[in-house]
Amino acid sequence: MDFAYSARVEELRGRLLEFMDEHVYPAEPVYREQMKTAGDPHHHPQVVEDLKAEARSRGLWNLFLPDDEHGAGLSVLEYAPLAEITGRSPHLAPEALNCAAPDTGNMEILHMFGTPEQKERWLHPLLEGEIRSCFSMTEPDVASSDATNIRTRIEDAGDEWVVTGRKWFSSGASSPRCKVSIVMGVTDPDADPYHRQSMVLVPMDTPGVTVERDLKVFGWIDRGGHPQIHFDGARVPKANLLGERGGGFAIAQARLGPGRIHHCMRAIGAAERCLDLMVQRSQSRSTFGRPLSEQGVVREWIADARIMIEQARLLVLKTAWLIDRHGAKGARIEIAAIKVVAPEVLTTVADRAMQLFGAAGFTEDFPLAEMWAMGRWLHIADGPDEVHRRSVARSELGRLGPGANPDPYPF
Repeated sequence: MDFAYSARVEELRGRLLEFMDEHVYPAEPVYREQMKTAGDPHHHPQVVEDLKAEARSRGLWNLFLPDDEHGAGLSVLEYAPLAEITGRSPHLAPEALNCAAPDTGNMEILHMFGTPEQKERWLHPLLEGEIRSCFSMTEPDVASSDATNIRTRIEDAGDEWVVTGRKWFSSGASSPRCKVSIVMGVTDPDADPYHRQSMVLVPMDTPGVTVERDLKVFGWIDRGGHPQIHFDGARVPKANLLGERGGGFAIAQARLGPGRIHHCMRAIGAAERCLDLMVQRSQSRSTFGRPLSEQGVVREWIADARIMIEQARLLVLKTAWLIDRHGAKGARIEIAAIKVVAPEVLTTVADRAMQLFGAAGFTEDFPLAEMWAMGRWLHIADGPDEVHRRSVARSELGRLGPGANPDPYPF
């Protein structure tokens, strides 16, 4: 395995790091001020559009899509260090590069499964950064960690599909720029558990689609929100079926695999920024007659943070390498493993950084509290830790099952 950055990746990293230093980090206080002035948590501030224009002019656009025509044509391994850099400013950098969730995952499955008409109507505006989208899978009334529990119905009504049910944590759906939801629901209740569901494209202005309420996450309302949506007999044309009827579960897996590794890449970048802030703070503040950087416990925190980040990064790179060679299915266990590891690293490093900063670490003066919230959210988003650990354990138990050769050193 060779994780060395290619000449092209090094060149893109240089451009991206320069963009972050010259534009993204200086835009963070501007973003906060524009949002505060607007007084609307779902306002789309001008600074985001300015960043998008600048990123595009620098060739930093749609880097996530391994397609030479619409994306940068990068492999997953090549994209990994770039996604990590964007994680240092998770509210601005991914969207500036048109590489923000949930649009990335939605664009990928539209690219893989969409019809020419669906691509023309939805994929192209998404690739241009003209609109946003959401993904409606999770439901408030069932344990959605098991996707076979989904109850939303997508019923065949001749020339139309009729969508009935409630979804929540449809991230981004509160934004006025969100124009379409990819909805997963049951089309064939009598089929086996993995072929009951299908996906349909539901425009947000469809009669019967209501964003019922915003959901605060740790007291915050994200700009796009994580709202609850009621689909009350919403009718869409038959042509809005994404992929095959009964193929919803397979499409979800195709979407969630790459989506999980993208989350993990950004989480490592966020952890790196927390560590940078912790180091800077420890060298600028003193307690009991000595700089914090000379306190033994602080040095342990810094050392542990570096060790954890490096371990997580190597596992993410290995996973990306496997995806490039064997697809998401061939890296299934590694994807499960990094989905546990990366959020744990971010929450641990952010928590220790907040402890070092004292009360200031809890405020919006620094990004630490939001970084911690992002990490804690990732312990559940795209599947809770327990489900991913279950997958890893099941693989190990299968590898060394009851029929395996006994340990030659039983004592």
